[in-house]
Amino acid sequence: MKRAAQWRASKFERVGERWRGSRDAREPGVGSRRIRDLVVARDQTELRTHARGRLLDLDCDKAPLDGCHAPFVSEVTCVDWPDGDSIDRIGDLDEPLRFEADRFDTIIPPDVLEDLPEPAALWREIARVLAPARTILMNVPFYASIHAHPHDDHRCTNFAVERFARINGLARVRLSAVGGLLEVLADLLAKAGSKVPWVGCPFAGAVQAVALAFARSGTGQRVLQTSSRHLPLGYFLIAQRPAQLALR
Repeated sequence: MKRAAQWRASKFERVGERWRGSRDAREPGVGSRRIRDLVVARDQTELRTHARGRLLDLDCDKAPLDGCHAPFVSEVTCVDWPDGDSIDRIGDLDEPLRFEADRFDTIIPPDVLEDLPEPAALWREIARVLAPARTILMNVPFYASIHAHPHDDHRCTNFAVERFARINGLARVRLSAVGGLLEVLADLLAKAGSKVPWVGCPFAGAVQAVALAFARSGTGQRVLQTSSRHLPLGYFLIAQRPAQLALR
């Protein structure tokens, strides 16, 4: 990764052996701390198991997940728009990736599909540059506020995510919901409240702290399990390219 020695945590921060959403007031998006906590907890667990070899980080910006996957891979390549802080190669994800087939062992496209007018093209490219028997780990938002203006184009259900993977020859290892009704309500309330002058940021933090405390209770876990089928914040996909499939 470009300037790897200068990498600093941004969206996520490390607390002991665990990563969580950043509590740094200088890091924008206080209303997104809860979803970041959920995402990085899942990423940290699964990257430890599945990340290996040459890793491709798409739409990386500040490469916020580098602290999670760096110990497990041999090489990291970051692709983003020209204003990305840690990019190795400038790339428009609506266009073909400028890499040879079968190049990467691990691919992470974090929260990028919704920002593409034609996400099917990126799915084809991911399948092409992913080596046989290797893995993609993907976060896909569902209940999320409009962001990345004016490039926020889509929301995908679990059915759409699974179909994209299947038609591109990728075998699902796991597709699971991230969050449920409580997390959706807390996320929307915190993001809306964070815009209020002076009291917005403390209010957003308090809402998410209460949601976290309730989520850890037995009742909170039952609400999550019941509601995540229909009201998830997003989805987390792990898929692999079968060893026998050759894509050129």
